[in-house]
Amino acid sequence: MVTIKSPEEIEIMAEGGKRLARVLAALRKTVRPGITTKSLDALAETLIRGEGAEPAFLNYRPAGSRQAYPFALCASVNDTVVHGMPSEYVLRDGDLLKLDLGLRFKKFYLDSAVTVGVGSVSREAKKLMQVTEESLARAVKVAWPGKTTGDVGHAVESFVLKNKFSVVKTLVGHGIGRDLHEDPAVFNFGSPKSGEEIEAGMVLAIEPMVNAGSGGTKQARDDSFVTKDGSLSAHFEHTVAITEKGPRILTKI
Repeated sequence: MVTIKSPEEIEIMAEGGKRLARVLAALRKTVRPGITTKSLDALAETLIRGEGAEPAFLNYRPAGSRQAYPFALCASVNDTVVHGMPSEYVLRDGDLLKLDLGLRFKKFYLDSAVTVGVGSVSREAKKLMQVTEESLARAVKVAWPGKTTGDVGHAVESFVLKNKFSVVKTLVGHGIGRDLHEDPAVFNFGSPKSGEEIEAGMVLAIEPMVNAGSGGTKQARDDSFVTKDGSLSAHFEHTVAITEKGPRILTKI
């Protein structure tokens, strides 16, 4: 069931989104060769609590997972698409790091993700990041009242395919609000005018996940998802409120 947010609730989420954006920006600046992903997780939790919020992912158990997630941050390296667990892994020059982070502020959840090149990355990795981020921008632009989730997915997929990459179809975006994952599902593929109609008051976590190779994924034993063919993957995400005046990105400074 889709939950429509009031203008007052959207303003609360907007404030939470600004706080999440500040945390992600700080983490992004910290990324460099020689540090561990576990150190980034510790910093993420400290910064979230410093913003007067709670880590959304810590001890959260999404559907299909074998266990509750034990960290504040998802840190997915190279062929890990999402849900990578922070560890003692030391980041290396050329790695592609996905930082996926959520927080809870005044009883509302916000969710956002960026992909960061560690040190000097390959030309393919740079293009993959650029295409994935641009596909998110294109998806947001079409998220108007009266459009559909299929319109959003088509905006992602058509741009990704044009650039010779593949959309991950087994993982999706979602509604968000008082729960971290709400209806509707927001697929990164689809046909125009298909799917659920978008209404003012919806808040959506739109999150293209794009692979350099095939779009196939598999679930690892730690509940992370990796590309089936070992290719690189990128991920960008914003929490977006749908208003009568159009889409409003809540997770940016």
